Amino acid sequence: MIPPEPPSAEDVTRLAEFRAALPALGAGIYLNTGTSGPLPAETAAAMRQVDDYLLTVGRGNVDGFAEFQQRLDEARAAAAAVLTVDVDDIALTHATTDGMNLAVNGIDWQPGDRALTTRHEHPGGVGPLYVQRQRRGIDVNFLDIGDGADHARVLEAFESAIDERTRAVVISHVLWSTGAVMPVRAIADLAHAHGALVIVDGAQSAGAIAVDVHGLGADAYAIPGQKWLLGPEGTGALAVTAAGRERIGPSQAGWFAFERIDSAGDAAFWSTARRYEGTSYNRASITGFARSIGWLSMYVGLPWMYERAATMTRRAWDRLTAIEGVEVLTPELHRATLVSFRIRGWSAQAVKDELGARVFAIVRVVPQVDAVRLSIGWFTSEEELDRVVDTITMLAAHTPETVPARRTLTLLEDR
Repeated sequence: MIPPEPPSAEDVTRLAEFRAALPALGAGIYLNTGTSGPLPAETAAAMRQVDDYLLTVGRGNVDGFAEFQQRLDEARAAAAAVLTVDVDDIALTHATTDGMNLAVNGIDWQPGDRALTTRHEHPGGVGPLYVQRQRRGIDVNFLDIGDGADHARVLEAFESAIDERTRAVVISHVLWSTGAVMPVRAIADLAHAHGALVIVDGAQSAGAIAVDVHGLGADAYAIPGQKWLLGPEGTGALAVTAAGRERIGPSQAGWFAFERIDSAGDAAFWSTARRYEGTSYNRASITGFARSIGWLSMYVGLPWMYERAATMTRRAWDRLTAIEGVEVLTPELHRATLVSFRIRGWSAQAVKDELGARVFAIVRVVPQVDAVRLSIGWFTSEEELDRVVDTITMLAAHTPETVPARRTLTLLEDR
């Protein structure tokens, strides 16, 4: 294993400034952005300002609603920049799950139609398929792709399963379980050759790695706001390309979805992806969503952020794979910023508990693969990562019965 190069003095200074703007990093070693990321102080301040306005001025003010519409435009533009699409391709949602439902349920499914997915998908991605299986009688095929590391095996599985009845392929860009990056472009080419749509769950990619929806060949791409984009909960976006909008119709509708509408029979959906915006939004949350992305794009810098996250993930992967008794599920060649692992003789929950108690590491267990998952952020420091890996090394050298007793610490003492 080649020792990692130390960060430059400039990067050390920049990182310290950025970390100071993320107060939640002071609560422990934050390694669960794959569930929810730390909220920037600037975002929280902007949301408080909106809430204060609503409290003191009220919510019935016409000027206030016009201001809210501008915030919606800003949020769409911010999401479009992250996904490398035109703003017309963006619909605002309340979560990745919301976007996946809009995309899957917008297809005109017929009994006997097929959907292809994998055994590694998140419930937010496969849940809509279960609904269509129950309501429309479609067939849902769950493909065995191993851990997702062998792209040849992945493509062979899809090529063997796809046929003329396949209406959609529903996959993750980055598997939430093993952290493997899927060969989305190659799968999309295969799907399109058979006339199938490609719907992608981008929960573990947007804000973690660079994303180009058109380059990936996705027809619809759903993302969350609260994970790697560091936005508030209850936010997200769905990118639907122009070609995708021809085949994915609105499955819910309200005032926001229409360019014009009355109650006497006249209605016209937006030609853009705004046609999928069927409900209203929390004003403070939408403002926070746009502000967090803007903070990352203009203050932190997306290229620097992606490069540092990749460097830190490589550091974690290299060290973990060198530990006797540790099995790393995340592949070496096709990975993003998640690293999932097991320790021989330990349950994943026991490892999580030990890491939390000994070094205040905030991690999560992925029950699907019975593994502990580290979400490596660009804001994770080398010292933090080394402390976590050193503790994993110690645990791997023991069993739950022989592990040394924990020393009682307070957070301030440990820092």
